[in-house]
Amino acid sequence: MGQKVRPTGFRVGVMITWRSQWSASTKKEFPELLVEDKGIRDFIKKEYRAALISLVRIERTREKCTVFIHAAKVGSIIGQKGAKIDELTEKLKDMFNREIEVKTIEVHRPQSDPQILAQEIADNLEKRQSFRRTLKRSLEQAMDSGARGVRIQMSGRLGGSEMARCESGMLGSIPLSTLRTRVDYGFAEASTAQGNIGIKVWVNNGDYLTEDSVDGTNAQARKVSKKPARQDKR
Repeated sequence: MGQKVRPTGFRVGVMITWRSQWSASTKKEFPELLVEDKGIRDFIKKEYRAALISLVRIERTREKCTVFIHAAKVGSIIGQKGAKIDELTEKLKDMFNREIEVKTIEVHRPQSDPQILAQEIADNLEKRQSFRRTLKRSLEQAMDSGARGVRIQMSGRLGGSEMARCESGMLGSIPLSTLRTRVDYGFAEASTAQGNIGIKVWVNNGDYLTEDSVDGTNAQARKVSKKPARQDKR
């Protein structure tokens, strides 16, 4: 068994919530809704790749399905006077035959978001830029945006080499075994003439339990529970 665990999956249910929030009424309905969530995410990420989408959250009720799109460039999703987002809503309704509402949320610090960072690296590699220069520049940009640590790993035929290899770089600290540390993870693939290159990004954005995290989400709501000191009764 490998010792590599996806940081977001490791913290789901403990520090972060699920990206799909709904409950199925029957066992037969659960796989159908699961496949539908996958189809919604794949369609949005394919059609609006230029918007630099961080994540897509889905919430369901009996009446409708609400899709929250976290992106760095929400203007390309909304369009002029909301024309594009209305078109997206109608397409999703026709594809899945369900009442769907689309909402956009802007990512204010895209350089510290691992999924956006991985997508930008993939775009640069597809434009035939040097992978070493791209790796170094991405590490520096993430640290300049306020991240506590960042690690980037590329795998594939880097630089057009005949044999696939792995290249990685790291700045700061990435404590993967500490649940209270907010370590976010992103993955993207770059399609090059020599083959696909996988990009993995880990970003340390502070602490969930204190106010020094990047966005302060749920910082004051949670308090650290300390184990009481053992008293020696003599």
